[in-house]
Amino acid sequence: MKSVTVRNESWMLEIAPEWGASILNLGAASGRPVLRPVAPSTVKSSSDTGCFPLMPYSNRIRDARFEFAGRTVELRPKPGSKLVQHGDVRNRPWQVERGSDTHLRCDFDSREFADMNWPWAFTARLEYLLHGPHCDISLMLTNVSGEPMPAGMGLHPYFQRLQDGQQPDVQFAAGGWYPTDENSLPLGSSQAIPTDLDFGAARPVGESQIDAVFASWDGTARLSWPTRSLTLTADNVFSHLVLFTAPDGSLALEPVSHATDAFNLAAREVAGSDMKVLSPGQSLAGAVRLSLDGNW
Repeated sequence: MKSVTVRNESWMLEIAPEWGASILNLGAASGRPVLRPVAPSTVKSSSDTGCFPLMPYSNRIRDARFEFAGRTVELRPKPGSKLVQHGDVRNRPWQVERGSDTHLRCDFDSREFADMNWPWAFTARLEYLLHGPHCDISLMLTNVSGEPMPAGMGLHPYFQRLQDGQQPDVQFAAGGWYPTDENSLPLGSSQAIPTDLDFGAARPVGESQIDAVFASWDGTARLSWPTRSLTLTADNVFSHLVLFTAPDGSLALEPVSHATDAFNLAAREVAGSDMKVLSPGQSLAGAVRLSLDGNW
């Protein structure tokens, strides 16, 4: 696998152009991992990386189909499943250019692939920029088809939970949470957050197994250990946050622009799912910042 690496005085970032320009490894300059560490030889899909992009939608779509603008859109479900998940750019090659020793620009054009699992043509851009204690990741999705396109985007980072053998306290504020079915698909509109999923005050996740989507997220999430912390901040286009305790022990905090299955929720006129619709030539864009503080 070919990879591209940039670094500064605080960070080391390694990405995999062939796997969605996903992050293989992101760590402090000291070598301490921030995202779960990944051996490139073990990567069989972007799900094995440290962080991958979600475009032109995030998370799951029920039964791989939805209604939009008077038509039924049917997608190819993933093997062994009835749904599709995480968009169709994360396991495809991107074009990567090095803007500088601390900046990478990554581009994708769906028109270059005859087997895209999406009926509208679009382009996507990812940019990674290291500056001081900050790692900025910007995303842009553009409708290049001739008709309106439903759209969404996000990031799926897996953070390294254990630091010096200790779990972090997690803190973020949100306005609601989606009750889900056995496939982690929302049953309807967001509801009041139950006590066991309320991270408005910093506390550890502990042994809980969580796969939850939060609405009206305020754009900030923080992981804190005794001697260091990591803060995630996101532009307000990322109105939702997914909290997922991964089986490998890492912790996913996913800034996303809409609720899981937002296209079907919107078709049911469920308020607040935040499905976006892009006119021809229109873009959806936003940035996420990871900031280090303390003894990294």
